[in-house]
Amino acid sequence: MEDAFPLTRLMTVGMEAAGVLTIGASSVLSLLIAVRGARRASGWSGAYGLYRASFGRGILLGLEFLVAADIIRTVAVTPTVQSVTVLALIILIRTFLSISLKAEIEGAWPWQRIQPQSQQQPQPTSSEDSPSCSGPDGSPSCSPVGNGHQRR
Repeated sequence: MEDAFPLTRLMTVGMEAAGVLTIGASSVLSLLIAVRGARRASGWSGAYGLYRASFGRGILLGLEFLVAADIIRTVAVTPTVQSVTVLALIILIRTFLSISLKAEIEGAWPWQRIQPQSQQQPQPTSSEDSPSCSGPDGSPSCSPVGNGHQRR
């Protein structure tokens, strides 16, 4: 197992470097995307939104690399109770940051998202589609069956 420690340490340093480089590169690329968007039709206010969204995605990706490095380091290199506790706190904080950034990018918390049209229940469009719940004499005559009502 001692032969694996240098490789494991190299992997964690590589993952940390990838995380930092991802965040740095996303800053530059996001700026280029924003300038290109501003030159097109969206203007500078739209460019700011493009920058925030693309840079936020870069930060999220960089955080994923950093969390992976922390997990590898804690599990393979220094598996003590203290290091596992520190890892749990780091993951908790980074998860909160990820959720907050994702909500900032999408404009809503994950539980507040609107369902796509294909998943929503179709609404009746005509009076023929919706059941009539009155009998010939005007008395209620519907009984619930399955998804809708059935006439008697």
